[in-house]
Amino acid sequence: MSRVMLEVKELTTKYITRFGENVYAVDHVSLKVEEGKSLGIAGESGCGKSTLALSLMGYYFAPLHYTSGEIIIDGRTISGMAPDDIRKSILGTQISYIPQCAMDALNPTRKIINFVEDVIKAHNTYITKKEIYDLARERFEILGLPAEVLQKYPVELSGGMKQRTVIAVSVILLPLVLIADEPSSALDVTSQKMVIKMLRDLMERGFIKAMIFITHELPLLYNVTDDIMVMYAGQIVEKGTAKEAVFDPLHPYSKGLMGSIIVPEKGLRGTKLAAIPGVPPNLKNPPAGCRFAERCKYVVAECKTRSIDLREIEDGRAYRCIFSEEQLREDYKNG
Repeated sequence: MSRVMLEVKELTTKYITRFGENVYAVDHVSLKVEEGKSLGIAGESGCGKSTLALSLMGYYFAPLHYTSGEIIIDGRTISGMAPDDIRKSILGTQISYIPQCAMDALNPTRKIINFVEDVIKAHNTYITKKEIYDLARERFEILGLPAEVLQKYPVELSGGMKQRTVIAVSVILLPLVLIADEPSSALDVTSQKMVIKMLRDLMERGFIKAMIFITHELPLLYNVTDDIMVMYAGQIVEKGTAKEAVFDPLHPYSKGLMGSIIVPEKGLRGTKLAAIPGVPPNLKNPPAGCRFAERCKYVVAECKTRSIDLREIEDGRAYRCIFSEEQLREDYKNG
């Protein structure tokens, strides 16, 4: 049986506004990532992807609050742990995070080596500066970054180099799980390829044991991850292998995501683009039924009133819809 590096059971987290309103941005989410595997999370802006990423680390800052559920890293439950314990024994070593806009995460007044020192000394106060530099140089060179980068300021690096540097700093302590939140956004095509290659190398070389890759571009995940999970309005609406999610999406929202993006993969080229109408629901007062109902062209009255759970159709394959596979595929076929 494969070793499970990260397991999440019915995780719910919320934002509390200054008016005391609850916004459930992550609503009963469950997932599992095994050793040597990568999970992609896709969805449009505001669907809860980044909130889920922050929640998975168990380190909450207002206005984000833990509500319920369980987060288990390599058999160790971290949900409910004290923030100081999370920072000292979990972040950086068990789980690490590459934030959105990672290129802006570097203080322009500090050299790269200073960021490395901060990360390492948070877990080992007795290590010397020489030991830190030797370790950083070795790790950076393995990942294709020249040692001289350590003595540079962020402003001296290109966008792609800054992004790769942030990734290198994030994995300097060899975390078990790496969460990459849109790591290739705002980069040119060449830099995107380099970042994706670097993430693959991290897995192959054993720098990390498992990875979660977050993006709004569903097709991109086909070339990066083993499995894909599609989020909408704080909920999981579809799970499957990368091939299933990209080439045979079941949920109307997943189908809409694929139809709204230019896809170069063979078999999908030349597909007519189609926008998803409307906007996501307000999560301060989510609808009683399907949260995608107001934007779905296949909607029926029952969709707006019935509570809809994930429909498990085979091992690892599930979707949240009242219609059967056959009905959905027939509807897609008929346009």
